Amino acid sequence: MDSTLEKYLSDGMERFAANAMRVTLRNPKQSAFFIRFARAAKKAVKLRRGLEQAGEHIPTFLIASITENCNLNCAGCYARATHQRAKEPELSAVEWARIFREAQELGVMVIILAGGEPMLRPDVLEAAARNKSLLFPVFTNGTMLDDKALRFFDANRNLVPVLSIEGGENATDLRRGDGIFRQAAASMQVLRSMGVPYGVSLTVTKENFAVITQDDFVAELAQSECKVVLYVEYVPFEAPELAMDDEDRANLSSHVDALRESRRDLIVVSFPGDEDKSGGCLAAGRGFFHISASGNAEPCPFSPYSDTSLRDVSVRDALKSPLFARLSAEDILSVPHKGGCVLFQQQDVVAGMAGGVAADG
Repeated sequence: MDSTLEKYLSDGMERFAANAMRVTLRNPKQSAFFIRFARAAKKAVKLRRGLEQAGEHIPTFLIASITENCNLNCAGCYARATHQRAKEPELSAVEWARIFREAQELGVMVIILAGGEPMLRPDVLEAAARNKSLLFPVFTNGTMLDDKALRFFDANRNLVPVLSIEGGENATDLRRGDGIFRQAAASMQVLRSMGVPYGVSLTVTKENFAVITQDDFVAELAQSECKVVLYVEYVPFEAPELAMDDEDRANLSSHVDALRESRRDLIVVSFPGDEDKSGGCLAAGRGFFHISASGNAEPCPFSPYSDTSLRDVSVRDALKSPLFARLSAEDILSVPHKGGCVLFQQQDVVAGMAGGVAADG
């Protein structure tokens, strides 16, 4: 792997840890965790760089969809659409614990827990909580953050809830269902009152771009003690007219850069926009890979094809997937594309490389 990219990702995570300490200084419990995480991150960087020199590339983070189940039925949900294939049994909490441990031993720093709705797998969340050297952002719709769940996040600061909204109440409820925004907003209020840092994930479309990039909107999130704002570009599985064009993406990039300068109280991330700074798509083990609920090693959540299962091999061996190797060797990850995901627009190519069958099908 290009050493420049490896350095960019490693330095980025070290900056993330330092920034997280800065934005949580008023919360001793959270600051204490990020001090420990920063130390662990330095060790992880050293470990990954040593393996890199030996010819073995380890990504900085992983994405784990720990369940296909969800308590909502959001319009245009890509995860739900890809989960309509024949289902395989989901990995057990013991299997996930082994994956988390193996990832940490290789120098992985962050594992994003997604779904479905990850709050439906409290056993896996508990397994994650035991690994204090890893940071686990938990992407949730915010409707299941009851008293027990809130106490759990308060006690385990290596798990950070990231609530998904579409902007304001009308936009969120239109996609996610009546009353969902108010539930998410209520969860944010309680998290704030408990001093539990949280993030917000915003799917960026042509419809909501103007709203969610307004200074007032971002300021309101910051005032609510939101610590992370993640802009995720809409992948046009449905309604391609909502997908951003090149001008939109350039405007989003400028907005994110400006926010990083002006809002020092926030951590701002853009996906896949930040990949531009790293020379292309980070999927297929280049910067991350995706693990499905049934254990398939996939290039990314939007490219659900696999030739390797974590049920059968270690994380280290999964990174040697023939599919991942071909995607890299044939330079598929850096081709020009329109939309949020280069692999999504080349599904037939990726499917052919993986044997022509979707991972869970």
